[in-house]
Amino acid sequence: MEGMDVDLDPELMQKFSCLGTTDKDVLISEFQRLLGFQLNPAGCAFFLDMTNWNLQAAIGAYYDFESPNISVPSMSFVEDVTIGEGESIPPDTQFVKTWRIQNSGAEAWPPGVCLKYVGGDQFGHVNMVMVRSLEPQEIADVSVQMCSPSRAGMYQGQWRMCTATGLYYGDVIWVILSVEVGGLLGVTQQLSSFETEFNTQPHRKWT
Repeated sequence: MEGMDVDLDPELMQKFSCLGTTDKDVLISEFQRLLGFQLNPAGCAFFLDMTNWNLQAAIGAYYDFESPNISVPSMSFVEDVTIGEGESIPPDTQFVKTWRIQNSGAEAWPPGVCLKYVGGDQFGHVNMVMVRSLEPQEIADVSVQMCSPSRAGMYQGQWRMCTATGLYYGDVIWVILSVEVGGLLGVTQQLSSFETEFNTQPHRKWT
């Protein structure tokens, strides 16, 4: 389609179109993953139902009818503020994961946007945090209270920004966590918690 750069692996599409499954949850999950989590499950179900649950046809319908009418906000991941690569944390430890993100588009974000857990390991019960509407090029820090798994190992989870209408946008944000007995990150966060409790102002881009 003009203006769209849709690069879907033909072999992958053929594999799923021949799946022959009647499990609608599986089809919804695969549809959502192939679109890079651009739609929530209800939106995926709408296009699948419209095409008699044919995955390939549903994706075609999405790009043919929906994409030109969507004004998608822009978001770029800037950096990990806490839990950077190579840092470890002990099992069963509370911690705060903080990311720095930016509105990389030319328009302000709509009201009611949030950061949502979309896949992998969740690290606790929190699956969504509200995020204030950022102006174009504005930077902010977003934090989620998490808890490390009880067993040592490498874990990862994915989060994405989402509009109030259920449209996912921007970079996929990762949590990559190394859980080790004797990990130091929990201790360092506890030592700095006194400072962060009194520093509740949002991160601003100074001009």
